[in-house]
Amino acid sequence: MGRVKQAEKNIFFGYISNIIILLLGFWQKTVFIRTLGRTLLGVNGLYTNILGMLSLAELGIGTAINYSLYKPVAGNDREKIKSYMRLYKRAYFAIAGVIAVVGLALTPFLPQLITPEKRGGVSVNELMIYYLIFLFNTVSSYFVAYKYSLANAEQRNYIQTTITTITKMVVVAFQIIVLLLTKNFLLYLLMQTAIELLQKVAVSAYFNHLYPYLRERKVEKLEKEEIDTVVTKTKAMIFHKIGDVARLSTDDIIITYFLNLDLVGLVGNYTYIITYAANFINIIFNSIVSGLGNLVATESKEKQYGVFKVYRFVACWLYGYAFSGFFLLLSPFITGIWLDGTWELGQAVLALILIDFYLKGGRTVLVNFKIAAGIVEKDRYLALIQGGVNLVISILGIKWIGLAGVYVGTVVSGVLANLIQPVILYKDCFSQDVSAYFKDAFQYIGAIACVVIVLLPVRNLVIAQMSVPAFIVMALIISIVYNAAFLCLFHRTEEFVYLWDLVRRKRKK
Repeated sequence: MGRVKQAEKNIFFGYISNIIILLLGFWQKTVFIRTLGRTLLGVNGLYTNILGMLSLAELGIGTAINYSLYKPVAGNDREKIKSYMRLYKRAYFAIAGVIAVVGLALTPFLPQLITPEKRGGVSVNELMIYYLIFLFNTVSSYFVAYKYSLANAEQRNYIQTTITTITKMVVVAFQIIVLLLTKNFLLYLLMQTAIELLQKVAVSAYFNHLYPYLRERKVEKLEKEEIDTVVTKTKAMIFHKIGDVARLSTDDIIITYFLNLDLVGLVGNYTYIITYAANFINIIFNSIVSGLGNLVATESKEKQYGVFKVYRFVACWLYGYAFSGFFLLLSPFITGIWLDGTWELGQAVLALILIDFYLKGGRTVLVNFKIAAGIVEKDRYLALIQGGVNLVISILGIKWIGLAGVYVGTVVSGVLANLIQPVILYKDCFSQDVSAYFKDAFQYIGAIACVVIVLLPVRNLVIAQMSVPAFIVMALIISIVYNAAFLCLFHRTEEFVYLWDLVRRKRKK
């Protein structure tokens, strides 16, 4: 099956999965809020962030080995695949051990992070037990996670997508039953642990059946040059991982320490919806990463550059559409339809979160192409700088201006990557002048800003009295105005013409 066909299949399964998971998660979060409240919602978000920091132990070896698998998969070199997969397995088992040890070592510091006035009546012992369950779930995932890599390298991402969706459906159904019957957070967590353990056993058996040759005892050793390549790229990814953790996994910790745990839950409602929107968009881009690896391995730089421009154009269009919709409708939805006015976040904080959301979308395109091309060494120190900038500005900002200060640091540190990564990619991968990239970026941002400015007074008029019909009408207005504006402004570009030709060819078939 060709790259395009595989990408289409991955995207289709990804969309179905994301819709199901979004709706189930929304239902689950609603029941959670009404049965357990803000504090435990904050605990859930905080521990997810802390365990996100512990995932630093993965240190990018998964990315490095996935890149190394593209060539043997393309050539159906089973012996080489076996060699890389054995290395991957050993590395992930070691990583699980490191996370377990470091995670346990952090346990005594939890009471200092969540002081009595911030924990809303939750005891220290309860906090410890909850944390250990989160830690166990994270550690156990590494014993099966590496098995997905081969299927993904073969552009069969839909396998992991389907397994994740089915598991989520079962977990959410049982967790909601537990919440409604018992209102017990401990049983809620244990239910997830039990189901996911069964899933991991089933997944392991499934991949053993799908790739029986991986169980063969005879496995050739990798050449020194091949190991050196993995080590070099892993070292580069270490810096990226540390920077990403300092930039993306510390906000909730900073908010908990300087403000309170309830705010973590409040912000989490907004970021939950925004994150799933990003996941929905990223299905398109992440589903074809392995296809990009094949493209880089087999096509010319001119072909790669042409695909990149189309790839990036689609990202800016979709992320801009999501930005516009969320800026205009997310707060009214949360405070007027879903919950109530006590869950209002504030327009300034929301704007900063959404700016980072849009910029992150642009970086997704850049990072995916860099990974596919194996260019991860050149900006290895950038992520460290980003992480440091984020921590300094976020801590100073939260002291000076409150909650918004945390996200000022996130935006500023993100902008650094949006300025530097295109320069590296255009020079090392495409041998092109990067000025065209920034020219297009300003045009896309300008178009999005104009649409939002025009629609703000319309929003205030249409949803002066919030209701579901008014919300739907405003959503339709945003969709029509935004997409019409993009069509008018960019319909003559090479990227749009390419996409339109692709659509016409599909319709003819």
